[in-house]
Amino acid sequence: MEPWHPHPPRSTGIGDHDAPLIGRTLAGKRIALLVTGGIAAYRAPSVARALRRLGASVVPFVTPEGRRYVGFDALEWACNATGVTDLTFRAEHLGDAAPFDAYLVAPATYNTINSLRAGIASNPVLAVLASALGRLRRGEAAVLLAPTMHGTMHTDILQESLTHLRELGVTLVPPVDRYGKHNLPAPETLAAWTAAACSRSPLRGRRIVVTAGSIPTWIDDVRVMTNLFRGRLGIRIAEELAQRGARVHLIVGPTAEAVPPYVTTTRVRSFDEYREAVLREAAVDGTAVHILSAAVADYRVRTKLDGKIPSTGLDQLDLTPTAKVVTELIERFPATPTVSFKFQLDMAHETLMRIARDRLQEGHFAVIANRGEERGPDGEQIAHLVHRIAPPMRMVGKPAIAAAIADFLEAHIAPVPH
Repeated sequence: MEPWHPHPPRSTGIGDHDAPLIGRTLAGKRIALLVTGGIAAYRAPSVARALRRLGASVVPFVTPEGRRYVGFDALEWACNATGVTDLTFRAEHLGDAAPFDAYLVAPATYNTINSLRAGIASNPVLAVLASALGRLRRGEAAVLLAPTMHGTMHTDILQESLTHLRELGVTLVPPVDRYGKHNLPAPETLAAWTAAACSRSPLRGRRIVVTAGSIPTWIDDVRVMTNLFRGRLGIRIAEELAQRGARVHLIVGPTAEAVPPYVTTTRVRSFDEYREAVLREAAVDGTAVHILSAAVADYRVRTKLDGKIPSTGLDQLDLTPTAKVVTELIERFPATPTVSFKFQLDMAHETLMRIARDRLQEGHFAVIANRGEERGPDGEQIAHLVHRIAPPMRMVGKPAIAAAIADFLEAHIAPVPH
């Protein structure tokens, strides 16, 4: 390890209480973060920050038991808001002056869940939830529970309470099953579930297939032909769409990039697995859009070799082009819009736009086109969304590209009927 030579950090213009944004799927939303008396309450400040990093404003409510496990000053700092531990004449539990869009109970303990199901409002959090269920019934707000408890406490009583609350419209955030316990999910996962629960996007409920990462072809049992793409953009697109309430199925090639646990995912190791997965998921009834950002290897050996061939034999490989999965997809499912990606190097912008427009004539719904040499001021990826009825849209940075694609689909894909 290299020793640190003390020097001041770079100035970024971010205030001490600011939460740097990584998305805007909770922009303008007011969230009540309800903290109850489980050990997982110590993570509440991180949950608050994750909500705020998607644009939310957060107000914490904490039970007396919850205060045993969370640093209250730290929680207020993370929320940048005054916390509520007791109800006053202001009737904080009703939120009439500034209604909440969502109520997130994290952690939701055994006592809290069963008391809520029984209609008990014996502490500030349960009083808030009594009102929240009323707003949920009116369609004015979402209510989410993140159950956390030891496995022995998942009794028939708890099961009945959870089933009843789900039937009332409460969103149950799946816990992390580890060490024989229901553990609290990652803060980013809780924030994503909250965004999806209170989304009003036309994409909510729509099934969307997204592909990401490099898709290799195998030479022998240990060697592959592939490319340098890691799948970060495709994964970011899947996150954005899921946070807007879409039912995303992500197909991803080998990658070290983290895949969000709240996105249904199929991992593939080869071109053949990729082609099979794409065509299978595209055939699922109700699929609204295909977004194919995966970088598929252009060539494969005519016959895959067994074992590990000698290095001296690599110059004798018999290569053949891989089939164009996107072309087959459009031919088989012409009624389902397909968004494809086109990457080039050392090419003029107008040439790239012409290639993208030619793809539109081949049945592509939209094309995301970019050149490796075109970068933003801080090295960000720049891409252009090309569509038939609108001029190309220039997008800078993966989060902005993902958000722009989602915005585009919201404008051009009909909402699912309810």
